[in-house]
Amino acid sequence: MARIEDYGLIGDLQTAALVGRDGSIDWLCLPRFDSAACFAALLGDEEAGRWRIAPVGAGNCTRRRYRDDTLILESEWESAEGTVRVIDFMPPRGREADLVRIVEGVSGSVEVEADLRLRMDYGSVVPWVRSLDGGMRAVAGPDAVHLHTPVHLHGEGMATVARFQVGAGDRVPFVLTYAPSWLEHPEPVDAERALSSTADFWRDWMQRYTFQPTTLQDEPETAARWDAATRRSLILLKALTYAPTGGIVAAATTSLPEQLGGSRNWDYRFTWLRDATFTLQALLGTGFVEEAKAWREWLLRAVAGDPAQLQIMYGLDGTRRLQEAELPWLPGYEGSGPVRIGNAAADQLQLDVWGEVLDGLHLSRSAGIAPDEASWDLQRALLDHLEGHWQDPDNGLWEVRGPRRHFVHSKVLAWVGLDRAVQGVERFGLQGPVDRWRRTRAAIHAEVCERGYDPDRATFTQSYGSTGLDAATLLIGEVGFLPWEDQRVIGTVEAVQRELDRDGFLLRYATSADGGDGLAGEEGAFLACTFWLTDALHGIGRRTQARETFERLLLLRNDVGLLSEEYDPATGRHLGNTPQAFSLVGLVNAARHLGGSHPADLSRSHGSGSDRGGAGSAERGPTDR
Repeated sequence: MARIEDYGLIGDLQTAALVGRDGSIDWLCLPRFDSAACFAALLGDEEAGRWRIAPVGAGNCTRRRYRDDTLILESEWESAEGTVRVIDFMPPRGREADLVRIVEGVSGSVEVEADLRLRMDYGSVVPWVRSLDGGMRAVAGPDAVHLHTPVHLHGEGMATVARFQVGAGDRVPFVLTYAPSWLEHPEPVDAERALSSTADFWRDWMQRYTFQPTTLQDEPETAARWDAATRRSLILLKALTYAPTGGIVAAATTSLPEQLGGSRNWDYRFTWLRDATFTLQALLGTGFVEEAKAWREWLLRAVAGDPAQLQIMYGLDGTRRLQEAELPWLPGYEGSGPVRIGNAAADQLQLDVWGEVLDGLHLSRSAGIAPDEASWDLQRALLDHLEGHWQDPDNGLWEVRGPRRHFVHSKVLAWVGLDRAVQGVERFGLQGPVDRWRRTRAAIHAEVCERGYDPDRATFTQSYGSTGLDAATLLIGEVGFLPWEDQRVIGTVEAVQRELDRDGFLLRYATSADGGDGLAGEEGAFLACTFWLTDALHGIGRRTQARETFERLLLLRNDVGLLSEEYDPATGRHLGNTPQAFSLVGLVNAARHLGGSHPADLSRSHGSGSDRGGAGSAERGPTDR
């Protein structure tokens, strides 16, 4: 089985496919990210569905790359017989979903084989296949997939296969098209025209890119490396955007494990409210204002309704019901079961999401994305609910499946929600009970500093009265709850770095601390948290450490720039769902912070309230220790 880091991504802004180094597409859901997979070998074997095109007898490709600033993946195999290239891409969606593969002869003459195994409903249904002039059609219930190619196809062992010779200069197209089974046979796209238009789309989109690492003017090689990583991360983030609504999926996959052989396997093909502010920062800070506006509008639609019914995550179109189920016929990636679809965490109480939503909408105002009266009315309703419930215990941002607790991060984000409301009145002239909001903000601040801080260890803890630490407390300075130079912030950064470090990368928390998190097993280092560490080290003045940490993170990207959710330092393996939006956003924002492209109006702490600080505040500590 391919490693998680062996996959590249192609997509059409409504779904995405994972392409292995061996030329096999092992994951594809049609017609949407959250639809059932027709290729699910990623979570089983080839009989769960896959599509491989590669030279006969070949293993992994010799090299691969994305074509310039596009999502067009090119894989090359070199052999004694010659060199062949497979070009994979999905044109931005028209009426139907198309996946295009072009086999190009570079030199010599190479025999190539294609092996297509369509398996609908996550590998459980073998479709009815019949040959057509110039291809084939596969039907199973509501789904139909059409393959068009000039190559002769035939059936063999429940697969559609072909062998053909490719010489220098030859270009052999394969076009896979999805359509509902009750519609007429769709007209296939022209592969070469689709390739040209897809390249134009991505190049035109990247024209908006504005990031400039100003602090690296005297380091051109470093500046170029950071710039390339940031550009690729933004392209991948765009690829995780569901264009019809503006929602962004957390990842393109489900059930890739946080521990190989373990059961921490979740479906991430949904949209988390928690990602809102980080994503807006990344998009607005690099020039992608239209995407930021679309994301903000998705956010407003998703949270509309009774504030008490706010969820932590929603479907791509704002769907609320995300019932979790297990698929027993799939063994899971490297035997890591169960395979899950849906996500029961959608029903959890996580108080920080109220603060994240209010912070994200505040950031939009600060960046000049015009608010409207209905938007502020909705925010006031969210504030009313937050004021009445900030003292409740919850499940925390890490979706702990154990007993509810008073998580420090949840309380800090409740403070953020009230603080941004105060700023809405003070900076933008909006109407609201600002004196009451100030009092509540001060009460939250005082309680967190009293009950969530351990003076003996000089650190904020994961929850009130606990001994465990939480990487989310690294955000206390970032959101403006306390200034970076406060000794409590510095102490927290030092403690988290000391106790949650795994060979230079951070765990979210110790899974065994304070009675555990209600789940069996362990997990890898969490990449978004390590990017937060980069930001926090930069914030407290330890710029050299921050850069060293960022450079280590850049080395984790695979050969085409993908990052998953987690990393195992012991084995050097990627873990968790991939590519992970939270990791990509973390990279972009860290590059902006360290690179000097972090305007004040895009800072989460900009203009925060005067009740910060208090006893124990001190000057900035020594730098670069």
